[in-house]
Amino acid sequence: MQVLEHLEPKKVFSFFEAMCAIPHGSRNTKAISDWCVAFAKERGLEYHQDANNNVIIVKPAAPGYEEAQPIILQGHLDMVCEKAAGCTKDMEREGLDLAIDGDYVYAKGTTLGGDDGIAVAMALAVLDDNTLPAPRIEAVFTSDEEIGLLGASAMDVAPLKGRKMINLDSEAEGIFTVSCAGGNTTTCILPITRAAFGGTALLITVGGLTGGHSGAEIHKGRANSNQLMGRVLRALAKKAPMCIQRVDGGLKDNAIPVETRAVVIVSDSQAAQQVAQDMEHILQNEYHTTDPALFVKAEAADASGLPLDPSSTAKVICMLQCLPNGIEAMSAEIHGLVQTSLNMGILVTGEDSVQASYSVRSSVDSQKQMLKERLSCLMEQLGGRVEFTGEYTGWQYQEESPLRELMVEVFRDQYGKDPKIEAIHAGLECGIFAGKMPGLDCVSLGPDLLEIHTPREKMSISSVQRVWNFLLEVLKRSK
Repeated sequence: MQVLEHLEPKKVFSFFEAMCAIPHGSRNTKAISDWCVAFAKERGLEYHQDANNNVIIVKPAAPGYEEAQPIILQGHLDMVCEKAAGCTKDMEREGLDLAIDGDYVYAKGTTLGGDDGIAVAMALAVLDDNTLPAPRIEAVFTSDEEIGLLGASAMDVAPLKGRKMINLDSEAEGIFTVSCAGGNTTTCILPITRAAFGGTALLITVGGLTGGHSGAEIHKGRANSNQLMGRVLRALAKKAPMCIQRVDGGLKDNAIPVETRAVVIVSDSQAAQQVAQDMEHILQNEYHTTDPALFVKAEAADASGLPLDPSSTAKVICMLQCLPNGIEAMSAEIHGLVQTSLNMGILVTGEDSVQASYSVRSSVDSQKQMLKERLSCLMEQLGGRVEFTGEYTGWQYQEESPLRELMVEVFRDQYGKDPKIEAIHAGLECGIFAGKMPGLDCVSLGPDLLEIHTPREKMSISSVQRVWNFLLEVLKRSK
């Protein structure tokens, strides 16, 4: 017995459940991509699959809609695979264990993948129903969105005739997203030299931070543990001779890091302990609202290998202390929208270098370039270099959008109120497609998804029902 088989709309939840039985984390999308192709073959639909596991499936227009402009329905195939403590599921090889709690669908012990499996399920349900009044449907399923919009960046859009796109990768019902930031990953690489240094080994930890998404939550003023470690190490170096053995923090460049750990060799361990206590009081005072559990501690450690020499230690401290981080500019056109920011998300020490990886974002390309130049300039002065990867374009707000106007009209009719129109300070695949397809008219929406990218993720059943009915009415009126 299928867990979701009694839920409406039946086809949507049926396809979603079938998808959840197939492992489809980022970089593991071949099976789910082939499943989509099999769907198209079984129904005799035109399809295109590329080497990156992207899939396009096309359904001809319904009678009476032959002259209507095609509609692109777009979502991504991959999901973020996270597990709760103690969960033994192998998400590379095993499907999800779905369950229902009231109005919500969730997966036991893991992420659900509603982001963005529900988009795929809705698009497949549209493709599967030959009775729906709708224009030509071009369903676009991309791979590896969660790790840098990689599939969309690599996709050949030549098969697409449509220039109206409904992206189904938003997580809050009633919000239409109409603009997003462009960005890249900038890695600052600082060569280091190691040499013997006498003293006591200590582990310095800055942790207990709140963290969050470096785009959607960068405006909340939350502390960045990598940046705070620079302040702690600077304070320590001013009190006692010391050398860094290693410093590491953060897991993803697009997440505000919550903990950074440094092993240092100090000449005066008591002075170091006092600095840690003093800096803890200072930082707790500064961040008592945003990061109430913040702590700084110093404890005995075993240091393996040589530490950095004094010159390299000073350069690493300067890099952490002086590299920019956080909001650089707010939008003058859209109140409350972050226009330009960067986040030092990952800090890693290797044998011969320390690397700081940034997620850089801006809805203004020239300001994104400005940040790249600032990082390059400082790293050059420190004797380091930068590497830029994962460049993606922004999606600018369009004053005139027939698709948006139609969707607002349908929303008013069905909900009895206006939707919220917003821009976000994060990357969406809409930006990639807008860059490849001049004149693209695009809106992003979706049902309510809570705590995505965590094992607590859940999806509202009633919200899926409402968004599905909304989507059908938009297609019906798209003549």
